[in-house]
Amino acid sequence: MKNNFQAVVVDNKDSNFSVQTKQLGLEDLSAGEVVIKVHYSGVNYKDGLASTPDGKIVRSYPHIPGIDLAGIVVSSEDSRFKEGDSVIATSYEIGVSHSGGYSEYARIPADWIVPLPAGLSLKEAMIIGTAGFTAALSVQRLQDNGLKPENGPVLVTGATGGVGSFGVAMLSKLGFEVVASSGKKEAADYLISIGASNVIGREEVYNGKIKALDKQVWAGAIDPVGGESLAAIISKIVYGGSVAVSGLTGGGAVPTSVFPFILRGVNLLGIDSVYCPMEIRRKLWERIATDLKLEELSSFIYKEVYLQQLPEELPKILAGGITGRIIVAVE
Repeated sequence: MKNNFQAVVVDNKDSNFSVQTKQLGLEDLSAGEVVIKVHYSGVNYKDGLASTPDGKIVRSYPHIPGIDLAGIVVSSEDSRFKEGDSVIATSYEIGVSHSGGYSEYARIPADWIVPLPAGLSLKEAMIIGTAGFTAALSVQRLQDNGLKPENGPVLVTGATGGVGSFGVAMLSKLGFEVVASSGKKEAADYLISIGASNVIGREEVYNGKIKALDKQVWAGAIDPVGGESLAAIISKIVYGGSVAVSGLTGGGAVPTSVFPFILRGVNLLGIDSVYCPMEIRRKLWERIATDLKLEELSSFIYKEVYLQQLPEELPKILAGGITGRIIVAVE
């Protein structure tokens, strides 16, 4: 490997916050048993937060962000991995307290690494990334709790975002009738193209009023939004149905009651992709490469950028308006 390589570094020295591409060495990376030549990464909401002084994501400075990476092992102190292996590493502390994927090389603990499944390329793995993995975990949990296509339509909120887009497409591939909710009217054609049967506005999910029990509409839901919208969704889930919640862009407070849970047997499923156990993580990546494998994954790419462009691109994920995934070509 190179003695020096490029990486994106965020720093907050003497209250002077900066995001720059710099030359680093292996000694600048966090500890780990496996050194990976990074080929691709992606841009997630957390990565955008890491690029701002008030994001409350980065634990210490200077720091390399990027919570996702895919690449080739160049050295390993762990017998599970060897030079030349294609691997994926997402979540855990990567890009938060551990140096992340916005670097030509990454050094990662072996316990955080997943072998790249047959059927996926390194680039495809990063088109999917944490967003697609979270969607797959949501689908898995809904199925584990009895969701079947014959149960009725399934709602996906925040449908143009990463989790939402993959949730729509994966559910559709499995034969579900998918109702996609989005605040972007112009994105309706895109959502239909990736598998939505119907597209509705946010106001059809939550119109400002929340009933303890509303009309039963959806057999289940994938919700990366949270907040008052989640409370409205819960009140409209059919008897025995489930909601998989993975985000809080709509807020952390959920003003619901016990009635949907004790009178309709509704299940609220918390989805955590960060510390998802490795056994489940590996099985899910195998599903993502097989029965959840999506056709034309390139259609999910909003933009492909290089490391040098990231200081300019990272804040855009926080501003909204992005439909699909920003992919980072590192090599």
